[in-house]
Amino acid sequence: MTWRLSGALLLCLLGGCTSLLPRSHDTTVSPWHSYEQVQQTFDMIEPGWTTAYDLKALSLDPEIHPNIAILNYSDVLRRFLVSPSVTLADLDDGVRECISAKIDCHGFEVSQKSVHKHRNGSFWLDFLGFRKETHIAGWRFNGLILLKDGVVIYKLTGGQPVILEQENSRTPLGPVQAVGDKIFGTFLP
Repeated sequence: MTWRLSGALLLCLLGGCTSLLPRSHDTTVSPWHSYEQVQQTFDMIEPGWTTAYDLKALSLDPEIHPNIAILNYSDVLRRFLVSPSVTLADLDDGVRECISAKIDCHGFEVSQKSVHKHRNGSFWLDFLGFRKETHIAGWRFNGLILLKDGVVIYKLTGGQPVILEQENSRTPLGPVQAVGDKIFGTFLP
C-alpha cells in the first residue's frame, strides 16, 4: 500500500501539477462584462442628442460607477492638441466646440478591461526556472465622451476586443543559469 501511495505521489509531482502554477485576473470593476457590452452602450450615445442624464441611465456616471475619469478643459486640450503641428482646424467639430467652450465643456474617459493570465506546463519546470509558459486572454476598451451644457457633443471609442497572447521563456540551465547571470552580470559593462 505504501508503494502505491508513494508511486501516485511521485507521478503527481513529476506529471505537471498545473493547478499549482500561478494565475491572475486583472479586471476593472464595471457594469460591463465584455468589450461588446461596453461598445453597445457607446453605440447608444448620439452626439447632439444624448444628455448627461441619459449617460447616467447608461451606467456612465463617474460618481456612481468606478473607473470613469472626469476630464476638464485642460485635459481635453492635452489629449487633442498634442503637438504644434496639430491645429484646431484639424480636429473634429465636437472637439473644436468643446475647446472653444473652455470651462463649459468637460469629458469622461472610460477605461475598462478584463485580462486573465494563466500559466501552463509543468509545475516543476516552471518552479525551477527551466520553462515558463503563460497564456493571456481578455479585452480592453477605451472611450471618450465630451459634453457641453449637459449634452454630448463628441464620442470616440477604441481598444482591443480580443487579447490573446502566449509568453514562453526557456532557461536551459534553470536555477544555475539565474545564479550565473547574477554573478557574471555584475562584472559585465
